Amino acid sequence: MSLKAKKLWIVVSLLLLTAAAYWQAISLDFVNYDDPAYVTENDIVQNGLTADGVRWSFTTVYIGNWHPLTWLSHMLDIQIFGLNPAGHHFGNLLFHIANTLLLFLLLLRMTKAPWQSAFAAALFALHPLHVESVAWISERKDVLSTFFLILTIGAYVLYVEKPRLPRYGCVVILFLLGLMAKPMLVTLPFLLLLLDFWPLGRLQPPGQAGVSREPAGRPATPGKRKSKVARPRRAAAPSVEASLPLALPWPRIRGFVLEKIPLFALSALFSVITFVTQHGEGSVSSLEAMPLGFRIANSLLSYARYMGKMIWPDHLAVFYPYPKVLPLWLVIGAALLLIGITWAAARSAGRFPWLIVGWLWYLGTLVPVIGIVAVGSQAMADRYTYVPLVGLFIMIAWGAPELLKRVRGKEPILAVAAGAAIAALMAVTWSQLSHWQNGVSLFRHTLAVTSDNSTAHDLMGSALRRTGDTEGALAHFSEAIRINPANAKAHDHLGNILADRGRTDEAVAHYLDAVRFNPRDEIFRNNLGKAYFEQGKIDEAIREIRTALDLKPDFAEARYNLGSILGSQGKHAEAMAHFREALRKRPGWAQLHNNLGSALLLQGNVDEAIAHFREALRIQPDYPTAQANLRDAMSLRKGP
Repeated sequence: MSLKAKKLWIVVSLLLLTAAAYWQAISLDFVNYDDPAYVTENDIVQNGLTADGVRWSFTTVYIGNWHPLTWLSHMLDIQIFGLNPAGHHFGNLLFHIANTLLLFLLLLRMTKAPWQSAFAAALFALHPLHVESVAWISERKDVLSTFFLILTIGAYVLYVEKPRLPRYGCVVILFLLGLMAKPMLVTLPFLLLLLDFWPLGRLQPPGQAGVSREPAGRPATPGKRKSKVARPRRAAAPSVEASLPLALPWPRIRGFVLEKIPLFALSALFSVITFVTQHGEGSVSSLEAMPLGFRIANSLLSYARYMGKMIWPDHLAVFYPYPKVLPLWLVIGAALLLIGITWAAARSAGRFPWLIVGWLWYLGTLVPVIGIVAVGSQAMADRYTYVPLVGLFIMIAWGAPELLKRVRGKEPILAVAAGAAIAALMAVTWSQLSHWQNGVSLFRHTLAVTSDNSTAHDLMGSALRRTGDTEGALAHFSEAIRINPANAKAHDHLGNILADRGRTDEAVAHYLDAVRFNPRDEIFRNNLGKAYFEQGKIDEAIREIRTALDLKPDFAEARYNLGSILGSQGKHAEAMAHFREALRKRPGWAQLHNNLGSALLLQGNVDEAIAHFREALRIQPDYPTAQANLRDAMSLRKGP
């Protein structure tokens, strides 16, 4: 079979296998974990691709992130599919398939090894650890940023083949686009240095271009092709020198580092932006809350646990809580494992360069999310492995043939083993996808495979409340608080149920706890303000809602609540100003149109009031209050 035919066969096979494994994703629903903030309850996104939306994407930090391309992709989905979750899932799946095929073509171009490249790409496509990145609509940033990551590396390979400024410009632009989808790509310049060593062969000293057992794929000097004359093989076993690490040409390395200064500058810039935005949102844990020693210990364990789940993908969850205790023997064992693999890979770098490249790819690309800078309350996350596992897959794909190099008939053995691995991964991936059917099934599974998971109980309670099961929700919120009394969101959610039941004093107590544990959350402040208003504490209510608006000036619900309170005090002009500002953010809110109409009617502006009552009824035809208000306004209108 020719290389061209082989490539086509592999591409079609990867496409069909990935589509088959993930096809049920099209039938999944939105989940109540980030999807509301990203899509289903995000007023800006729900307007689709608009000039205001594009401006907002590039100028706003929201939920601790600045990733404008991710926002634009969600807006495009809304523009095409509306709120039909199938379309949003289809977009994620398309990007995952594209990433799989691009990864195969990239590895093939660099190494000229079709079967190793195909197996590495198949592992990437079908591994259950990647289900979270594909099945979770809010993780569009994972598949989108990886799309640009692979394109950036591909553009870099073209630049290495023929160094030209326009080609280097393409590398920079694609890297920038990837960072604007998800800043986890900041490690890309280091990846390119690894690829300079293998398989591009740019770091190999003169006269040692053939030290790698796999073809380097590109000559050390761009523009010149290698001689096609085969080098004679050594009959004897490799010498002692051949088993030592390859001596690196530091002057040339320095030149290749300088070559990547613009890329390093972008990485530094986006690292600062990400830290500042996350810190501003209160997502970065302080050293007092989480000591450095604990972070390092958890990071070592996470590196080992990700490898364990790569080998045996069991008990996968959307949220892994921090353990209360990190056993010292486990931490030491994880550290020794990492040190041992690093030493072995470095020791054999001369003979098996793909080992050190794959290993450092894995270690390096996890650095931004390994937990030294603790963002969020999760100990680890499956989605963080979407790019890093490519390094381990390279080690496996190139290492397996090496292990069987002296075995006769190794090709059938490798083929059967690869087929069995692919079939097993597809089965587990299909099973894991089924847990993402909706929020209830997702968090039921998460609670089944984890313990003492306060966040999962809170999210399960939210999912049950959306189905109308408030008793079940109440039980899970209470359990979340029992496990972690400082769970601010669980206090807020429990307060909401109590407020709905008229138990306002109890609700206020939980809202106060939520604000105490997270004083910078505008939702907690707004809910506390509403509860104070129910208690008749007008000044306290206005204070809390104004604080919510200080934290988030475009918070439409807080604007509405403040307008309602001011209107109840007879301050109709101020109330209308807040209603109009809220309406600018949420033009499709029927209740807001009705209240603005009422304020206008009290000001004597009958015609404009009628227009808003009619708009409220257009949005919600069975809105009885708006119907009554429209009748009253029509009776006051003068003339026909």
